[in-house]
Amino acid sequence: MLVRIRLPRGRSLQRKDRKNRRLALALGALLIPAALMAYVLGFWRLASDMGLSGEFAIAGLFSHWQVWIAIGVVVQVAASVLNRYGRGSELNIRRTLIFKMFSARPPESVPERKVGTR
Repeated sequence: MLVRIRLPRGRSLQRKDRKNRRLALALGALLIPAALMAYVLGFWRLASDMGLSGEFAIAGLFSHWQVWIAIGVVVQVAASVLNRYGRGSELNIRRTLIFKMFSARPPESVPERKVGTR
C-alpha cells in the first residue's frame, strides 16, 4: 500500500542580500552617542592636561586623550558604515584611503628595459 501526503505549496524561499538592515540601523543609531561620549572623554583629558578642568577620573591605558579620540573616530566610522548599509546604499571609499598592498587588482605591468639602453 502506498500513501501519499499532499501538502499545499507555501511561499518559495527568496534570497535577500541585505537581511539585517533594521539591526544595522539600530546599532548605527546607538553607536553615535557612544562616539560622542568618547570624544567628550578625550577632550576632558586634554583640558585636564592643559589645566582647564578638574582631574581626569580614569587611570591606566584609557587615561590618554589620544586613545579616546581614536576610539571616537573608529566608533563614528563604524556607525556611518552601519547606517549606510541599513539604508541600502553602498560605501564609496576614495582611492587615496585604500592601501595599494591590499588592493584586489594585480599591479600594473612595468615595461622592461633592455640592458645598455636609456
